[in-house]
Amino acid sequence: MLFSDHPRTHYRNAPAHEVICQLRFPSILTINTVEPADFQEAIRAEFPQYARRQDAAPPRITGLGGPSPKVEQQPPVTNYNFVSEDNQWKLNLTKDFIALSTLRYPGWEEFALHLDKPLAAFIRLYKPAYFLRVGLRYVNVFSRSRLGLEGVRWSELFAPAYTAPMQDTSIAEDRFLNCGCDLTLKLDSSCRAKIHAGPGVVKRNAPGAPQDPEVKFLFDMDLSMNGNTPCTLAAGALETLHGHSTRLFEGAITDRLRDAMDAE
Repeated sequence: MLFSDHPRTHYRNAPAHEVICQLRFPSILTINTVEPADFQEAIRAEFPQYARRQDAAPPRITGLGGPSPKVEQQPPVTNYNFVSEDNQWKLNLTKDFIALSTLRYPGWEEFALHLDKPLAAFIRLYKPAYFLRVGLRYVNVFSRSRLGLEGVRWSELFAPAYTAPMQDTSIAEDRFLNCGCDLTLKLDSSCRAKIHAGPGVVKRNAPGAPQDPEVKFLFDMDLSMNGNTPCTLAAGALETLHGHSTRLFEGAITDRLRDAMDAE
């Protein structure tokens, strides 16, 4: 089952590892060249820490199909970072997008509240024509040891749509060296989802960080609405994406996993 109408549920042992919302807009070049002092002042109470970095832009290839195509290096993109005092919330602003991410997902309503003020300030100050893409991504990491499910096969915790080969109980689970599932789904006339699901070891990229050898299950949903979304409809677009994410998440998990996550 890919979708489920199981009622939306809050879980005490929720698996969300990171949640990211990104809204892309037609390039506003002044953001790349002028520090956003007025924007910072509008959000500084919630995001007091500030940093700026230069991100490399992908090269532009011209003359494809001709006798001498050229690779043109593009100027770097300025990425402004605004971070909460506890380092759990980060807001990014570039000439092409604004994004909010958190490593401590408290639920949709509170996440949306954290976005409301920065998004309103951005629209008021920069007046984007519209949003080209509205995106919402949930990176869920399930740990059997954390949930008290050691020894339980992944095929008992996730739907066959994501664990089909592992449903064969005659094969030991640790013989599957790679069993990931990658899907792109059309959700409605304007929304789609890219999903990666499967077991693996989550690597920590920080220098010197200890590595966790436990095999976990990753369920990564990247939902998006494409087309020109008016700024006044951005919040509604995100609500629509969140509704789709709930049906996908509930469709992916089994009742045994729901019980272990402990519904509130």
